[in-house]
Amino acid sequence: MGKRLDLLALLLVIVGALNWGLVGLFEFDLVAKLVGEEFGRVNPVSRVVYVAVALAGLALIPARARAAQRTAEVRTSHTAHA
Repeated sequence: MGKRLDLLALLLVIVGALNWGLVGLFEFDLVAKLVGEEFGRVNPVSRVVYVAVALAGLALIPARARAAQRTAEVRTSHTAHA
């Protein structure tokens, strides 16, 4: 994934995390509220948002794995030169 898509995915995951935090703490679904639904109800727009958040989370798995691999390579190169 490109850097822009990684950033978009990260933003969607943050939105999802904040929404779930609000649901857990206050029984308030921000996505539902923004699309004119009541807590626990979905419509086509909210469903798209929820699916986009889920796909973003899945898309970040390989991005995170690549970042971990780069970190390990840097640590290995620093250790080899010490």
